[in-house]
Amino acid sequence: MTRPLDPGSAADFRTPRLLDVLVPTRNRPAELAVTLAGLAAQRPAGAGTQAADPDPAGPEGSDGFGVVVSDQSDGEPGWAEPAAAAMVRVLRHRGHPVLLTRRLPRRGLAEHRAYLLAASAARYVLFLDDDVWLEPGSVDRLLTAIRELGCGFVGNAVHGLSYLDDVRPETHRHYAEWDGPPEPERLRPGTPEWDRAQIHSAANLLHVTEARRLRAGQWRAYKVSWIGGCVLYDRFRLRAAGGFDFWTRLDPGHQGEDVAAQLAVMARYAGAGVLPSGAYHLEAPTTVTERTMEAWEVTARSDRPPPPAPPPPVRR
Repeated sequence: MTRPLDPGSAADFRTPRLLDVLVPTRNRPAELAVTLAGLAAQRPAGAGTQAADPDPAGPEGSDGFGVVVSDQSDGEPGWAEPAAAAMVRVLRHRGHPVLLTRRLPRRGLAEHRAYLLAASAARYVLFLDDDVWLEPGSVDRLLTAIRELGCGFVGNAVHGLSYLDDVRPETHRHYAEWDGPPEPERLRPGTPEWDRAQIHSAANLLHVTEARRLRAGQWRAYKVSWIGGCVLYDRFRLRAAGGFDFWTRLDPGHQGEDVAAQLAVMARYAGAGVLPSGAYHLEAPTTVTERTMEAWEVTARSDRPPPPAPPPPVRR
């Protein structure tokens, strides 16, 4: 008999931490369990990073990262299924606060992400899709990268291992590393920079990584157009760039909300991909079957040059 699972308290969860992981999910209990298992195998937030904060025991600390799972399933929530519930208990046992919520009725992907963002008071937020497994060390590497680079977001593009033997060298030319700190960019369709997305299809990034022959512990920051599936934001900068508040301008059946948010952050604060990526796509069927519009197209039509970026908070 399955024992009851405490969903947790939103008020208790929303406390200052270094990192919260935000997981939107719908109709994917098995995939959600795998995603949570990957998180349970990570180290506590900041365990291997050199914090810029001179007081690591301060309010952001290096405690266990928090996890919010927001479910929009048609039936019972995915986190109530035994395998997913077990991983929730493992996360809590390992020191990670977990908040389990439902967000119904569905108002679209962007509204769901806006809701998740509002649930967190952490310094950084990692949006992780419910069909991505992270290898151990991935969260720590992303935290190290964003703190050293000082940009608005970093991410791990997902690998599709069913394409491991499908090498596409023509896409590798879109890979370009940042020589120094990432700089703000305003990307638009039809430009060479927009085509950087090709490096994230299939297993292309994995093939690029293998060619770099990085030593253990090494990583590289590279130029992106956007990243899907696993993106770590500076929460203050994501909110300053508008977050996902554009959801009110969209049909519920939209897609590309993550692209829209990243383009806005990149225009003000810059962004980067991190290689190697520890994110692996489970290659499950999509649960977004009604695609009425591209969110980034709507936001781009009313986009204006961003105002000067405010100075970053003293604490990083």
